[in-house]
Amino acid sequence: MSGGLSILVIDDNKIRASIIEQGLHDAGHDKVILVHQMEGLVRQIADINPDVIVIDLENPNRDQLEHMFQVSRAVRRPIAMFVDKSDSHSIEAAVDAGVSAYIVDGLKRERVKSILDMAISRFRAFSRLTEELEEVRSELADRKTIDRAKGILMKSKGLSEQEAYDLLRRTAMNQSRKIIEVAQSLVIASGLLGD
Repeated sequence: MSGGLSILVIDDNKIRASIIEQGLHDAGHDKVILVHQMEGLVRQIADINPDVIVIDLENPNRDQLEHMFQVSRAVRRPIAMFVDKSDSHSIEAAVDAGVSAYIVDGLKRERVKSILDMAISRFRAFSRLTEELEEVRSELADRKTIDRAKGILMKSKGLSEQEAYDLLRRTAMNQSRKIIEVAQSLVIASGLLGD
């Protein structure tokens, strides 16, 4: 897991950035890139294309935090964020923005590896949940479309629900298409014909 990861460290304080960099090197990570300039951060991240991002903010004000949260929403990478002080609103905002690890007053070189590992693990778990949620949403949408198509067939041809489904299935097999594709075509055609 370590070693091969490219890690971007974002910190406008070069001394603190070097502490994180040293902690990462001590943990076996040799691909560490430091960024000290906060302007155009999303573009810089896109250009560098890191596997993991570590953000260190000494005493962030609300605007700085919001900017970092916008960055974390845009880049979809594991992000560990270190801050010296925080409040419950900032912590909630960090979680909502997808920050994988939000560490208050915790910048110690020897803790960097475990925090980074946790951030990666939490990001992967969150990504799996997001993918599963999208699959379920897609399945529900497909099911609704198939139900609508069955309803159209039941109404227009006087079929039972099972007969309507069988007709959709047979049509899909005959045309080497998926049932959802046939159902979508039927729903669209029905809409165009004003049914």
